[in-house]
Amino acid sequence: MQNLTEFSVNATSPNSLSVIIKVCVVIPLFCLFLCCILIMLQVFASNRQFMETSRYVLFAHMLINDTLQILSSVLLFLCVMAQVKFAMVLCVPLLVISTATFQNTTLILAAMSLERYVAIFYPLQRPAAWRSERIWITVVSLWFVSFVFPIIEYAMKSGNPAVLGLTTPVLCKVAAINSSFIQTLFRAAVSVLFFAVVAFVILFTYVRILLETRKLRQDRLSVKRAMHTVLLHGFQLLLCILAFTGPITETLVVLHKVWTREDIAFFNYFCFILVPRFLSPLIYGFRDQVLRRHMVKNFLFCTKTVKPFFKQ
Repeated sequence: MQNLTEFSVNATSPNSLSVIIKVCVVIPLFCLFLCCILIMLQVFASNRQFMETSRYVLFAHMLINDTLQILSSVLLFLCVMAQVKFAMVLCVPLLVISTATFQNTTLILAAMSLERYVAIFYPLQRPAAWRSERIWITVVSLWFVSFVFPIIEYAMKSGNPAVLGLTTPVLCKVAAINSSFIQTLFRAAVSVLFFAVVAFVILFTYVRILLETRKLRQDRLSVKRAMHTVLLHGFQLLLCILAFTGPITETLVVLHKVWTREDIAFFNYFCFILVPRFLSPLIYGFRDQVLRRHMVKNFLFCTKTVKPFFKQ
């Protein structure tokens, strides 16, 4: 599996100008993404109505998860660009966080689809795990599952003879830690399992809600909204799957022999990892009318606050 970590750690070039351009492209986009995420999280924290709705609680956790993922990815990207080596004991946790949050995104999408399914089919008698006061149990379960497999993967014996112990200084990248065939096979199997299960859940909930739309004569609007939401989760999953197109694009571009392998890796990292990760939560956030209204209000408030500061 070529996940977010592997793209970020390969995106380096001996050409200093190329390195500067790559950093100047990634950092501003990351800052813009972080600003939007902080505004959305501030909206959740300042409005109790959001934290009392299961759907918004799950979305808030998706924002936190994606922020951790992008943060770890950019940090790894900058470390490799600067050729910074540090001990395995510091590198492994960072790689585990990057891998776990990558997998957790798909699990949260599945949970959000199931939440819409439960809201339509069990509006008055929701299962306890899907009520707002108990949704944290589902969230904790998702985080636990997403971290178990990366920990097992990185706990396997590395096939790299240069890695002697936890204090060995290494360039923090997957190839330096997970170089054995068993680790590669395990990582690929887990990725296929995660995406297959989530794809099945999203497809199942979409079809069931679609069939329910044809049966109901009343409240069709809410059912259609739920159906569109599940369809959006399918689109978000598709954005996640773009991370696996790396080997294909590398093969196609290498045939032209115009770009170096490092430039191709950066292109994949930026187009198929960073951009989809930035777009996914923003599309979902701005699509929601209630959340969008509060975000605009907060943005206008921040603008009015900043202007007098600069006039002083």
